[in-house]
Amino acid sequence: MTDTFQLTVNGTQVEVTCDRDTPLLYVLRNHLGLKGTRFGCGVGLCGACNVIIDGRTVYSCDTPLWSVAGQAIRTVEGLAGSPVQRMFLEEQAAQCGYCVSGIVMSATALLERNPKPDEREVRSALDNNLCRCGAHNRMVRAVMRAGEASS
Repeated sequence: MTDTFQLTVNGTQVEVTCDRDTPLLYVLRNHLGLKGTRFGCGVGLCGACNVIIDGRTVYSCDTPLWSVAGQAIRTVEGLAGSPVQRMFLEEQAAQCGYCVSGIVMSATALLERNPKPDEREVRSALDNNLCRCGAHNRMVRAVMRAGEASS
């Protein structure tokens, strides 16, 4: 059975008609054309699908659409030109890039809560994001520099 949902995605009101249990990830990618959010594991363990909902990082692959109706959803597309993205580029913090959108979302949520995190706090915030390329140290540097640039 399909329902119609009103969502706010990257500051824009959208209407989506689909099954209420459709994962948010599929709605973002398939209905709204926002391809920056990636499918990784599909069970909320790798962080490639992270988005920010009402200020918290959420795995979109296992978040049913009904549970986010009326909430503010941000995807990596909504962060264009942000300090985190700029510093990831400057630090060359992405290798293959597959995980980066989810990591950028985790980093952004951290910096919104704590604009000046120390290294331990950054590593903790990124702990639920898997990256197999070994760029973690550059990612941590990029997040710390983004915090410095934001103030």
